[in-house]
Amino acid sequence: MKFLKATILLLLIASCAPIHVNYDFEKGTDFSKYKTYSYYADMKTGMGELDTKRFLDAFDAQMAAKGFMFSETPDFFVDIKSSEYQEAQRNNVGVGLGGGGGHVGGGISIGLPIGQAHVNRQITIDFVDENKKHLFWQAVTESSFNPNATPEKREQLFNALAEKVLAAYPPKQ
Repeated sequence: MKFLKATILLLLIASCAPIHVNYDFEKGTDFSKYKTYSYYADMKTGMGELDTKRFLDAFDAQMAAKGFMFSETPDFFVDIKSSEYQEAQRNNVGVGLGGGGGHVGGGISIGLPIGQAHVNRQITIDFVDENKKHLFWQAVTESSFNPNATPEKREQLFNALAEKVLAAYPPKQ
């Protein structure tokens, strides 16, 4: 029974698209003074309205789990931007033809792409101290994105993204 559970868990983890996150922060920042947050009113996430709501819901849940509170008079603001891009095709089939004999030779090669290009989404999350007018923490995520995914799959992806992004906040200095 334990083997079956472990196998299922391994398959679930392996089937999930990898999420890469890079972090950066202002050295010397006192992260303990930041307890409340809000979003910029004019935030342009680069996502559709429904995906923006899904991501913000997931992000708010993770922030609450870390002890942060949403506020109208926040200690810092969150800005979220994203973009989609297609990964270059890596799978090619080469077809070659060659001949030779004596001093005569020739050849031809054609690379035919197979499969579909992968769509990736990059999301940048900035934490900005509006009083001091400076960015003090940033996370940049990259993950595969299926534009035809069901709402449930999108919600799962955004929950995983929010969890991974905030796993390293506050940073260890």
